[in-house]
Amino acid sequence: MASFILGHNLGVLFLLFVVAFVCLDAKTDKTQDYMSFQYHKGALLTGDVSINLIWYGKFKPSQRAIVTDFVTSLSSSSRRSATAQNPSVATWWKTVEKYYHKTTTRGHLALSLGEQILDESYSMGKSLTERNIKALAAKGRQSYAVNVVLTAADVMVQGFCMNRCGSHGSGSGKKISKFAYISVENSETQCPGQCAWPFHAPVYGPQSPPLVAPNNDVGLDGMVINLASLLAGTATNPFGDGFYQGPKTAPLEAGSACSGVYGKGSYPGYAGELLVDAMSRGSYNAKGANGRKYLLPALFDLETSACSTLL
Repeated sequence: MASFILGHNLGVLFLLFVVAFVCLDAKTDKTQDYMSFQYHKGALLTGDVSINLIWYGKFKPSQRAIVTDFVTSLSSSSRRSATAQNPSVATWWKTVEKYYHKTTTRGHLALSLGEQILDESYSMGKSLTERNIKALAAKGRQSYAVNVVLTAADVMVQGFCMNRCGSHGSGSGKKISKFAYISVENSETQCPGQCAWPFHAPVYGPQSPPLVAPNNDVGLDGMVINLASLLAGTATNPFGDGFYQGPKTAPLEAGSACSGVYGKGSYPGYAGELLVDAMSRGSYNAKGANGRKYLLPALFDLETSACSTLL
C-alpha cells in the first residue's frame, strides 16, 4: 500500500507533480502488467482435491457445521443439486471455473470435504507465528488437498488484524514437493470491524448499521467470507505464479481484487443489494447445503474484467 505525504511548501508540491508526470510518461510494459489481471504461466489447482480442516482452539459443533456445510456446498454432488436453488454457492464458484478455460492445460478442479483435525488443547499456545501456521497445516493430508487452519477467537496470529484477515500459501511436504494451505482467523473479539464487516460496524469510512449474520455468528460468518475469498485465490494462484494482478509480493487475486463487494450497487460502507431471510433477518447472497445461507464475496470475472456478484 502506497503512502502519500503532502508537504506545506508550494515548491515541494510542484516537484511532486513533475515527478508524477515523468513517472506516468515513462510507463513500462511491466507497469502495464501490474494494472491488469494476468496469467503468469504457473499451475492452478487441478484434479479431485480435498479440503481438510484443522480446527485450532475451541469451536462449538454448531460453529464447525457452518464451515463444513459451506465446503460441502462446493462439492460436485452438491453443485449438481443446487441449480434449482439459485443463487447458490455452486453458482458463485462458476466464476472460478472460468479461469481454467484461460489456460493451455484446461484442467478441472473438483472439491470435496476431507478430514477434520481438532486441536482443542492449543498445542502451540495462543500466539501463533507464520511458522506455527505452516506446521499446523502440515498435519493434514498433503496430496491433492488444501489444508485449512481455522483458529479460535482467543488465538492471536502473527499479522492478523494488522494487514490481513487470513492468508494462503504453500509448504513443503514429506512425500510431495509442495502443498497448498489456508489460514483463517476468528475476528469476532479481535477486529470484527475489519475482518467481519458487514456484520459489524467498520473501523473507518462510512458508517452504516451492521447486517445480521445469516448463521447468527459474526465470527464464523466472517470466517466463511474470508475462507471463500482465499479458496478462490488458492485455486487460481496456489503457488504464486497463477492468475493475479499487481506485484507478486502483494498480489490481487480472484477474491481479494473485489474486497468489500457483495451485491449490486455496492460502495464503501455499503455491501450492495442482498437477500434477507424472513425469519432470522440475516443478510445473504447464496444458498448452500443443509439449508444454509451465506454471504459470499464478489469474484473477479476474467470474461468481463469486473467484479462479479451473485445478485
